[in-house]
Amino acid sequence: MTDLTGRTVLLTGASKGIGAATAEAMIAAGARLIAHYGSDRAGAEAATSGAADGQVTLVQADLSGPDGAEHLYAAAKEALGSSPLDVLVNNAGIMFQTGGIEDDRDDWDKAWSTSMEVNVYSPAKLMRSVVSDWLTSDHKGSVIGIGSWVTTRGTANPGAIAYAASKAAIAAATKTVARNYADRGILAYVIAPGPVATKMSLDSAAKTGGVEAVTAGLPLGEMIPPSEIADLAVFLASGRARHLTGATIDVNGAAYIR
Repeated sequence: MTDLTGRTVLLTGASKGIGAATAEAMIAAGARLIAHYGSDRAGAEAATSGAADGQVTLVQADLSGPDGAEHLYAAAKEALGSSPLDVLVNNAGIMFQTGGIEDDRDDWDKAWSTSMEVNVYSPAKLMRSVVSDWLTSDHKGSVIGIGSWVTTRGTANPGAIAYAASKAAIAAATKTVARNYADRGILAYVIAPGPVATKMSLDSAAKTGGVEAVTAGLPLGEMIPPSEIADLAVFLASGRARHLTGATIDVNGAAYIR
């Protein structure tokens, strides 16, 4: 098991799905965790209930608003005090099920504007703040973006077109950080899962024939357990995979090989 004792992680979207599993895994590995949540504090508390005293700080921020990322990072820095941040995990995301080309214009506009704010602008602002701090200090760290296979495949759910586009955008931004700052000790990765057994994927599956139809097209015949994504995030958070920086790591059970 990867040991993250002495390392501090800022994780967005810690209250459910991949984020909740990642919070549990980071805590189990010994990391000091700053766990963000939007509105589901109970979910964040449940995901971090196994922490030791002082191991976790919960921070609320609305990443759908223009000031959410700045508020979150200011609160994280306050929680850190003089301690450095080692890892940013950009996990929080939103997927609209309506807002495609054939949907109402109002649904389209809402899906695109909110998806860009939550899935692109806020994580990009966080990444900018974190990387800027690393560039002006002796301490360096890693960015881990939780992406999706839809960034290269597109999505089979026409209503989720904004989600696919936004995930592609933040993946490109993360890889740009990797390319430009590797020589200064800053690492960045994108984890690109296929269908994960979370509410978001289940809601999407309902629009594309149901869970059985989705899993029928997967070689392993099942959705990915969130814990597998979490365990990979823990490994990347260790900083041991330096020469993996810039990589998009596909996790899809051989459903999509490139």
